[in-house]
Amino acid sequence: MSSTSHKAILLVDGYNIIGAWSCLKKTRDTAGLEAARIELVETLTGYSAFEGYHTEVVFDAHYQNTPSNKQVINHYMSVYYTDFGQTADTYIEKLCASLRDRVAQALISRVVVATSDRAQQLMVQGYGAQWLSAQQLCHEVQSNICRIRKKYKSQKRPSSRFLASSIDAKARQRLAELRMGLG
Repeated sequence: MSSTSHKAILLVDGYNIIGAWSCLKKTRDTAGLEAARIELVETLTGYSAFEGYHTEVVFDAHYQNTPSNKQVINHYMSVYYTDFGQTADTYIEKLCASLRDRVAQALISRVVVATSDRAQQLMVQGYGAQWLSAQQLCHEVQSNICRIRKKYKSQKRPSSRFLASSIDAKARQRLAELRMGLG
């Protein structure tokens, strides 16, 4: 997270969010945990880009004896899998502690942690981070999707499905001449 051009850093406790969002729980229960992780990351990728957040979704090693792993999805999104035995909570707390000085120096505007874990909430607020519950994050993401749809829906669309109706009269005339072999 070396970029300082982001207005905020959003840290997401991945499994906590999956367990709290009904759509992700359904995906987890029907298609598996990997599918739920992918859906969460895809959802937050668009949200992060639109809001200008650098988002890091953190997943526990989940009982797998594997080393930590970070995947950079794009400029706004990365996914971090903790070391075996390390929880997402402890990783997020350490990261909040290390980012506190960067916020104080105004290198980044703020750190936001998304989790519904009450103990985690109190801990990260102690480091100066802001907190969003899983449901608040869900609401923000849904509001964001509605704003995007409204923005693109309001853009002028051609009144007809034909290409000719979306070009100017001079271009239409030139195409007609070419079609008749006059050009």
